[in-house]
Amino acid sequence: MDSIYSINIERAVLSSVFFNPEELEDILGVLKPKDFYLPAHKSIFEAMIRLHEEDMPIDEDFIRNKINSKDIDDSVLLEILSANPITNTQAYVKEIKDASVKRELASLATTIKKVAIEDQITANEALDTIQGELYKISTNSATSELKDMQTVTGDTLAYIEKMKKLGNKFLIGQTTGFESLDKRTTGFNEGDLVIIAARPAMGKTALVLNMALKNIERDKGVIFFSLEMPAEQLMLRLLAAKTSIPLQNLRKGDMNDNEWSKLTDAFNHLNTKKLFVDDGGSVNINQLRARVRKLAQNEDNKISLVIIDYLQLMQGLGNKDRHQEVSDISRGLKMLARELKIPIVALSQLNRGLENRPDKRPMLSDLRESGAIEQDADIIMFVYRDDVYKQRDEARKEKEAKDRGEDYKSKFQDKPIEEAEIIIGKQRNGPIGTVKLDFHKNLTKFVDKENDFSGSAPIEVVFETVADVEKETNIDIPNIL
Repeated sequence: MDSIYSINIERAVLSSVFFNPEELEDILGVLKPKDFYLPAHKSIFEAMIRLHEEDMPIDEDFIRNKINSKDIDDSVLLEILSANPITNTQAYVKEIKDASVKRELASLATTIKKVAIEDQITANEALDTIQGELYKISTNSATSELKDMQTVTGDTLAYIEKMKKLGNKFLIGQTTGFESLDKRTTGFNEGDLVIIAARPAMGKTALVLNMALKNIERDKGVIFFSLEMPAEQLMLRLLAAKTSIPLQNLRKGDMNDNEWSKLTDAFNHLNTKKLFVDDGGSVNINQLRARVRKLAQNEDNKISLVIIDYLQLMQGLGNKDRHQEVSDISRGLKMLARELKIPIVALSQLNRGLENRPDKRPMLSDLRESGAIEQDADIIMFVYRDDVYKQRDEARKEKEAKDRGEDYKSKFQDKPIEEAEIIIGKQRNGPIGTVKLDFHKNLTKFVDKENDFSGSAPIEVVFETVADVEKETNIDIPNIL
């Protein structure tokens, strides 16, 4: 057959539908009208789809009523009806799909020439256009087939056996960096889209930096897209967390000999690790996808986690409203996570509305453009530190008293270690609840609470239902659904 079309194969598939209309359901799982090369064949296939949707017979008379006889030569329909029946229709369908994709790639070559030479746009804009078109082709060409029960049960048994070989460990995916969180989530798993959201100054960037540090120390590769902070500032925070040297001292270079020695050791250690930082300040979903794929294709990089700080700073594609752009971005991140089989962690802002509530602990409805994000995410976590609000409240009272000419002594005690709450608002395959960590302010570092390791007290988790409590008591058993 011709590499980009075959009239005979298209005719054979359409003839097959005439002889056996039940086959149309299976064909529609792979083909769309645009996949047919001959315009007349495309029109006839569209007519078949409309008749199928209307629960009408798919035969010669009804097809003629659905198509415009001026656009389609009568001989085309007669050739289809007189074609020899075929037995392996799906093989023919795949040939049509393959040829359709090749035609789209050939068309893309023309687009590449146009945007690269003829259009008056920058190289980056040309790359965005080309990557977007290629992504559409790859997405439209992907097909999936229904799995029968034997396949599903076989895959599930293989999964259980794989988990058993791990020795019933609670950490199945990539570590969150905290034992208490790992026990609640089994880690961040293949294909997960994880959203970590908070109001400003709660420490969400510090939290994901701690996660990145723990993963690279396990010899995993991490890609960090920093859209708000330069790479040098990220590294200073990372070093403060790793060396326990206060961040302000690192910024000023104010360290004693012992701290300088620790810093040198930390640099030597980190230089052997796989952390890749993109601090360009702006990136769209096409650019991010291309950069992640490039690094992930090299197995030596061991890419196991992608972090984006933060989602609302990503650029959209085209002239869509912001809600639609965020929807496209979150969906694109979820599809990329599934494609590469790695977790993607994206930070997100919260609406100001929660500031007006007495209890300022975040909820799912506080997510900006929450509809798409909430739908696509597998795990949604919120970072909350009550002391941040207590300090602001006391500062406000002090200012108001001063404005009235009164004295007011702040009741807030500035502690070097504050309690932080990681609120799991959504978890597709596990319980929701609250895990408490300690936040070391001068190190911008989150750590498990000491009693998590001493055994002197249980890990404090708040559950929503009795079923969640029952699920927690069997946390070592992997969730296979």
